[in-house]
Amino acid sequence: QVQLVESGGGLVQAGGSLRLSCAASGRTFSRYTMGWFRQAPGEEREFVAAISWICYSTVYADFVKGRFTISRDNAKNTVYLQMNSLKPEDTAVYYCAAPKNPSPRLWRSIDEYDYWGQGTQVTVSS
Repeated sequence: QVQLVESGGGLVQAGGSLRLSCAASGRTFSRYTMGWFRQAPGEEREFVAAISWICYSTVYADFVKGRFTISRDNAKNTVYLQMNSLKPEDTAVYYCAAPKNPSPRLWRSIDEYDYWGQGTQVTVSS
């Protein structure tokens, strides 16, 4: 059974940093794209970043470019999201996700991801 468990969320002041982790179990994700999404209260879940297993290529939503960095450690079956220069509008529940089938493509659409973690709350105060 595939399981994704996020951690590292919390309360931080604007301008601060957090590092989210997503530990995967039940399958080796070394040949799968991994993604991060977020959902603010009353809003739809939106794409944040994704990382491929080929050359560790990455793609980011425009609103996090230059501030967030996605990375992965295949030996630990873990993906990370380093978040710097946080803003109040970054407040949301952050989810990691993985597709059912292996692919090097950098998926942005929620529909391309089949497995989701339970989410971790990030709150940025002004």
